[in-house]
Amino acid sequence: MIRIGILGDIGSGKSYISKCFGYPVFNADKQVSKLYKKNRRIFLKLKKILPKHFKSFPINKKEVSNAILAKNNNLKKIVHVVHSEVRKEMNIFLKKNKKRKIVILDIPLLLENKLNKKNDILIFVQASKTKITKRLRKRLNYNNKILEIFKNIQLPLHYKRKKSKFVIKNNFSDKSVKKEVKKVLNKIL
Repeated sequence: MIRIGILGDIGSGKSYISKCFGYPVFNADKQVSKLYKKNRRIFLKLKKILPKHFKSFPINKKEVSNAILAKNNNLKKIVHVVHSEVRKEMNIFLKKNKKRKIVILDIPLLLENKLNKKNDILIFVQASKTKITKRLRKRLNYNNKILEIFKNIQLPLHYKRKKSKFVIKNNFSDKSVKKEVKKVLNKIL
């Protein structure tokens, strides 16, 4: 099984590009949302370490945002609790898809949380800062302070790019992105 890890800036289109490959995708952000809605254990752990912020189950994203904004260290505490469950879910996904030729790992903190393996193929998604900012501002929960806090726990983009075997330029045009993905897939296969 070939594991492809998708790296890039927040809002660069990693999830969209992941889907363009046409192989099973493990999307960590979607997984976290699911865990907030369905995993009572995570709620209880978060309630224990941040009782002021986590009051009721299922976890409301607004509570998470408020906790992150209240104190810089809170994000690290939340990530610590949620990360172990995301890792478990990723392992279930990998077992379920072990006979697949390729799997895509769309995990924002792939390198930071050491979820990648030595022979994973890393692909960096490059997009213009202006377009990224424009897209992020359209998001429902857009908050610049939270965005900065998230960026501060991530490795620098130049490092992620250097670690990647391929770079896909995302100009947010369907046709050119699919062409870039096809080119990369042909080189991998």
